[in-house]
Amino acid sequence: MRLGTKGRCAVSAMIDVALRADLGPVSLTDIASRQQISLSSLEQLFSKLRLQGLVTSIRGPGGGYTLGRQVEGITVADIICAVEDAPPAETRPVTTSAQELTQDLWDAMNAKVLHFTQSVTLKSLVLGQLAKGVTIEQKPLPTRGVFKKPVQQSIRSNVPNSVFALGRTLRSGG
Repeated sequence: MRLGTKGRCAVSAMIDVALRADLGPVSLTDIASRQQISLSSLEQLFSKLRLQGLVTSIRGPGGGYTLGRQVEGITVADIICAVEDAPPAETRPVTTSAQELTQDLWDAMNAKVLHFTQSVTLKSLVLGQLAKGVTIEQKPLPTRGVFKKPVQQSIRSNVPNSVFALGRTLRSGG
C-alpha cells in the first residue's frame, strides 16, 4: 500500500463530504476552499473515487458529490487504494540482490499498514472530528438560476403608461 499526498488529500475530502452528508451534495469548490486542496487535484481524485463507487455525482444547480456507500462501509484503505496508482498488495518477484534483503521487512510493514487502514472506517473519523468540536456550517441558499429570488421593483405612478401619454406630457412641457 502506498501512502502519499493523494491518499491523504482524498481521506480529508471524504471526511468533508461525510460530515456534510445530511446537508446534500457537496461541491468540489467548497471542499477545495475548506481543505486547502487545489480544485484540479480534487477533480482527479473524485473521478477515481467515483469509479470505485465511493462517491456519486449529482449534476446541475445545487449539485456536487455525496457518499456512494454507507459511511460505515467505507474504510481508509478503500479511499487510499482508489486514488493511489499502486495496487494494495504488490507482489514482487523473489530476488537475492542486496536491495531485496530487507524486502520481507517492507512487505510485513505494508501488510500491517493495510490491515490498520482496513480497520479504520470513515464513520470513526467523522465521529472523531465531531468529538473535537468541528462545526458544520449550514449551506446558504443558492442565489442563481431557478432558485434566485425575484427582485421587487417599485411601481412609479407618475410615468406615462403609453406613447400617446408620453407625447402629451412632452408637448405640455412637463
